[in-house]
Amino acid sequence: MKTPQRPYLIRAMHEWMADNALTAHLVASAPADGLVVPEEHINDGKIVLNISHAAARDLVLGNEEITFEARFDGIARRLIIPVDAVLGIYARETGQGMIFPDENTPDGSDSPEPPQGSGRPNLKIVK
Repeated sequence: MKTPQRPYLIRAMHEWMADNALTAHLVASAPADGLVVPEEHINDGKIVLNISHAAARDLVLGNEEITFEARFDGIARRLIIPVDAVLGIYARETGQGMIFPDENTPDGSDSPEPPQGSGRPNLKIVK
């Protein structure tokens, strides 16, 4: 069984954002099995969560789930986000980040199939 890339990419993007003093935000699909978040903050089937070191206490970016404590309306809450529910991670200040493909692809892979072409690269110089 192949190890999914998603948890590693989430950790890498989070580290890059922290190193560059950017505020990491996670977008997750809601509802999802195992998702524990304040339901009143879910909009259009998604929740956006600030997972910067300043906002997320005891943050654990695991392979199966992301856990941390955050304050909502002054009340500390323990959150659990299954990695499979994560739709993307981005920096609030720049919008730079990563969107993840749907996990429910026919072959169960973590990434979409590469486009089929003539086999010849189509590269051009950008100045």
